[in-house]
Amino acid sequence: MQIQTSKKYYTPEKYLQLEEISELKNEYRDGEITPTAGGTTNHNEIAGNFYANFKFNMRGKNYKIYMGDVKLWISRYRIYTYPDVMVIHGEPIYEGIGITTVTNPIMIAEVLSKSTENYDKSNKFRFYRSIATLQEYVLINQYEFVIEQFNKNAEGQWVLTEYESVDDVLSLKSIEFQIPSSNIYEGVNFEIEA
Repeated sequence: MQIQTSKKYYTPEKYLQLEEISELKNEYRDGEITPTAGGTTNHNEIAGNFYANFKFNMRGKNYKIYMGDVKLWISRYRIYTYPDVMVIHGEPIYEGIGITTVTNPIMIAEVLSKSTENYDKSNKFRFYRSIATLQEYVLINQYEFVIEQFNKNAEGQWVLTEYESVDDVLSLKSIEFQIPSSNIYEGVNFEIEA
């Protein structure tokens, strides 16, 4: 005999109230609140390396980059989420009041973990594609030298470019920015499994 459990649904306003006092980060997906997975040291190194390289090399240009703590609102699917890295061209467009939730990234990067890889490559990418400003999605594997770059071409199709070597250089298509794989993976220890 199976026991049916009812799911509890929250309004976006209630989620935002709860998130302000929560000690952990949670995603909101059309009424449901889901805790986000904790990161590994490799995950942190990769996201930090990408952020630091971009911030340093793009000084004086009209881009903002944010890591893990800034929420993204995806209105079509009623989702609040925390991308690992987001880049905005120009100024952020905020959702609601305050400066904690943005709506207009041009590029998003996610560091893959075993618990999030399938979601990041499937439904989450589908949700992200609904963002009108998004031009590029980068998936970085934390267990080996594998980077998958999806960029939106002039016909609105998403084109995949793969990088599988420490000697490769990731060249963003939406932004004039390049970063060697060796810089992305600096300090990462592949011998440590999460």
